[in-house]
Amino acid sequence: MSAHKYELMFIADPELDERGLKKLTEQYLELVTKEGGTIDGTDYWGRRKLAYEIAGKTEGNYVVVNYTCEPATSNELDRVLNLNESVIRTKILRKDAK
Repeated sequence: MSAHKYELMFIADPELDERGLKKLTEQYLELVTKEGGTIDGTDYWGRRKLAYEIAGKTEGNYVVVNYTCEPATSNELDRVLNLNESVIRTKILRKDAK
C-alpha cells in the first residue's frame, strides 16, 4: 500500500466557535498522523451560507484540509467524521488520482 494525497472539506455546525472548530478539526486530524500520515495544510474558511439547507441549518463552518495517508486511514477519517453530530457534511477527494 502507498500513501495518497487527499483533500477533505467538511462543514461543521455554525454554532461552533473558532476554538471549538479548531479542537474538532485537530481531534480528527490526529487520526491521520497517528496512522503515519501527514497534514499538509488546514484552511479555515469560516462561517458561510450553505447552498441549500442541510439538517435544518442554512450556514456552516467550512474547513479544508490537505493530507497524505493510506486509503484505509482516509476511509476511517470519513467514517468517524460522519458519526459526529457537529459535522454537517464531508467530502474527500483524492488529489493524485489519474
